[in-house]
Amino acid sequence: MEALRRDDPRRFGRFTVLARFQEAASAVQYVARDTATGEVAVITAARPALAAVPAFRRRFQAEARTAERLAGGWVAPLVDSAAASASSSASSSASDDAADKAGAGSAADGPELLWTATEYVPALPLAEAIGVAGPLPERALRILGAGIAEILSRVHAGGAVLQGLAPGTVLLAEDGPRLTAFGPLGAAAAAEAKPGGQLSVRLGYLTPEQVEGKEVGAPSDLFVLGLLLAYAATGTTPFTEGPAEEAARRIAEADPELDAVPEELRELIAGCLAKDPAERPTAGTVAAELALEGAAGLARGGWLPERIAAAVADQEARVRALEVPEEAAATTPEDARPAEEPEDARPEDARPVDAMDAVAVAPPGAPAEAPVTQTPADPRVPAATTGPPVTAEAYGTTAPTATDGDGSGSGSGDIGEDRGTTRFLNTGPKPPQSDHATTQLALPQEPQQPHEPPPAQPAPAGLPVPGHHHTYGSPAPYPAALLPGSAGQGAGQNGNPSAAPGSGPIGGPPGTNGPQGGGPMVALPLPPAPTPPDGSATSRRALITIAAAAVGGLVVGGGAVAAIGGGESVAATDDKPAPKPRRTLPGRPPEPRWTYSHPASESSPLTTALWRDRLLVVTSESQASAVDLRTGKRVWQRADAAKGQAALAAGDLCFVASPTEFLWLAPKDGTVVHRVRYADGFTGLPNLQVGRLAGQSGPLIWFAGSHTVTVKAPKPKKGKKQAPDRQVVQAHFFAYDIVRRAEVWRTPVPAGRAPGTPVARVVAERSADLLVRQDAVTLTPAEVKAAKGKGIIRSFDRTTGKLQWAKQYGTAAPDAAVTGDEDGVLYAAVGTDLQSFEADTAKPLWRVAGTAGSVFGTPVVAGPFVHTSERSQQVGAVERETGRLVWRRSTEVPGIGNAPSLALSSSGKTLFASDATQVTAFAAADGERLWKFQDIGVADPKGATVSASYRTFTVGGSAVVQRDRSFYAFPVA
Repeated sequence: MEALRRDDPRRFGRFTVLARFQEAASAVQYVARDTATGEVAVITAARPALAAVPAFRRRFQAEARTAERLAGGWVAPLVDSAAASASSSASSSASDDAADKAGAGSAADGPELLWTATEYVPALPLAEAIGVAGPLPERALRILGAGIAEILSRVHAGGAVLQGLAPGTVLLAEDGPRLTAFGPLGAAAAAEAKPGGQLSVRLGYLTPEQVEGKEVGAPSDLFVLGLLLAYAATGTTPFTEGPAEEAARRIAEADPELDAVPEELRELIAGCLAKDPAERPTAGTVAAELALEGAAGLARGGWLPERIAAAVADQEARVRALEVPEEAAATTPEDARPAEEPEDARPEDARPVDAMDAVAVAPPGAPAEAPVTQTPADPRVPAATTGPPVTAEAYGTTAPTATDGDGSGSGSGDIGEDRGTTRFLNTGPKPPQSDHATTQLALPQEPQQPHEPPPAQPAPAGLPVPGHHHTYGSPAPYPAALLPGSAGQGAGQNGNPSAAPGSGPIGGPPGTNGPQGGGPMVALPLPPAPTPPDGSATSRRALITIAAAAVGGLVVGGGAVAAIGGGESVAATDDKPAPKPRRTLPGRPPEPRWTYSHPASESSPLTTALWRDRLLVVTSESQASAVDLRTGKRVWQRADAAKGQAALAAGDLCFVASPTEFLWLAPKDGTVVHRVRYADGFTGLPNLQVGRLAGQSGPLIWFAGSHTVTVKAPKPKKGKKQAPDRQVVQAHFFAYDIVRRAEVWRTPVPAGRAPGTPVARVVAERSADLLVRQDAVTLTPAEVKAAKGKGIIRSFDRTTGKLQWAKQYGTAAPDAAVTGDEDGVLYAAVGTDLQSFEADTAKPLWRVAGTAGSVFGTPVVAGPFVHTSERSQQVGAVERETGRLVWRRSTEVPGIGNAPSLALSSSGKTLFASDATQVTAFAAADGERLWKFQDIGVADPKGATVSASYRTFTVGGSAVVQRDRSFYAFPVA
């Protein structure tokens, strides 16, 4: 944190700037105060030179939208932005409009500034924290990794890739970690506006798939998470040993050095760093293994080492004590934008660098009279020199200083302390390493001769050029690397192609190859580009994609379409492009058609059901709500249907069973059209209590109910006392027509455990009868004893309700999973096996052995198959006729829990297995794992961990996945 500079804005919308907070390659962060509320916020303002590039503006805004979608948990919510401020100011008067726009950081003679405002959370970047207290202890590592994995899980659930992890973008706060970057721009190690409206963005990391020129995916984020955890555990990257130019080979081929990682975490981190993306764990698995109770739960009671906690408290005290600078109090709209730096303050032909954060460096081997250049304190940023930069690109590696304390030029490698700013760490001496220029990959705007530099176009006058990545001097995150044996064009500091080997300096004077030697950078292969639209010129509509060269170079702009990160396409033109569908990658869920979040102000959902293919009906303690299945928008709420169950089609109405009555609602607005109260709606059964619905077929529903009757005591014998009357619970099993709103039949059944209403479930429907089992929890002790530990299935005549028989099947327990089919075959879990029985005779037909120590869950019968699940997280299919195992696959959820619940898509082609950790989609025919969905999260860092299991509902071509308050509608086959 440091005082404001002359060219810093003094206001952003309603926020008054107090101080500089920290810097990144693409933006500067400021501490600011809301003039309306007095609350402190952090403003992230894009560098004006970059904001002038259309591709940068679009990407900046896209990453801001991602942050807004992820708000909550370990992501600080956005409280304002340039776009929102401009929109607000547009509705005010003309005079106020001019002032507000200027306050938002725009001016007629300069580019409009891009900025976002988030709540201030006292926290240290991971790099600073390691510098303050060294490697983190195991518990802190678990909380850090689980928190970031929870964010990644939410990102990956939407089919996106984050690409925002770095030691400077992950913060350590008092209650848990925070993430501050949501895409390549936020995590960039360097960003530079190029001639012709292009943008060069260099990522600070490299993954094995990027080395091989493959597309990044969700596993790429897990690899970087593994690097971060290894860094947090050891203070260095696991791939540092060896020459810098061989870093790419080490990342792609070498085993990580994890000896210093705590033994309990070594296997998990090694899994994240697997070379094959398919072998890396999912974000949900990582989160569960690190903190089964969730990061927030594990962090309760404090989690930061004492020195880091003290540094966080010190930072908060300094920030809270900041006052509005006197100059800001007198700021007018005209000086709200950055002022142009005076000419005498900027070295000729050099980027502006902060003199307080830089020290003089002469290239090694340069003659004494050679001009001295400036090296930024952040090692990832090129020095202000006409040749390629000399930087270091590894965890724990910083650029060397040219002079020691006595000016002898020994170069200790220490980071010079910034006496003019507030600093929170000094990382100490580190060995220098060379940084080789990153290849810039782009198709030219106009045809050019090979190796000919593009025509130079001056940057807009008076706009600052991007500076270094951090003011706090954090180490660069991952090794820069020269691909061995490569040859091709590289981009120098000024955007010009680098010369052939031996003709230009790489950390050395002209005419040398630099101290490290090696050749120029090479571009990895680009995937095939889509065909340009008709009528467009290829030279003006060139198609570009991310590729990894050295540290993941990227060029966008120049009228091109750039596919960045998680498949989001942004166009570098002045017109906003129409959205295009994103290709689904294997293992990643498709893009949700919509998402719906049940309001936090309302109680959590109790039941969920689908009404036809139109409504998702969600009930809670206070009301029932209906969500349009086409749009994901809530269309009505109805308090009468609170705590309701089911949502069945009753002609054109929506039938809901509440705790006290049957309701028929208008699907358009939820208006109650009819109601039948249990207390007085069933002849001869006053004060009837109705349990959970047992089943439904067409207009018929089945359920059990009970009521209490008074049985008068017999007249006592002479001389004896009158016995009191007895209260007796009587129970019945009902069939009810919800279209005619009439009872079809009732039949007496044994009353259940107190309060007496049995809970039943129809396990099979046949043409002549229903097979029904009472839930074990409502069996009376006498019934349990009489059954001798076995479950009982009862047959009721479908027309009259008459009880026909009651049977037991093998040694199937009262609570064993069981289902049946229309042919009269039951499938039940018996011990660790799944066994089929002939319903009428209880004759065993076949048996399928389960996993040792596991138990089968409720199977699903469809076509020729019986789909199965087990507590060992195995999902499979067996033939109905023979019991032959067709396929068996694991959901890859670690450990043993409840067996996943199963659901089939309407077409029968996709099988969904839902458990407490994730939803896994399989091809029903052969068991191919199609994708996984996870949305691990916490409603609030200080709130309860979300522990509800996933549920999947299928209708038409959609699968609606629910986890507590969150709903996602996925397209499915």
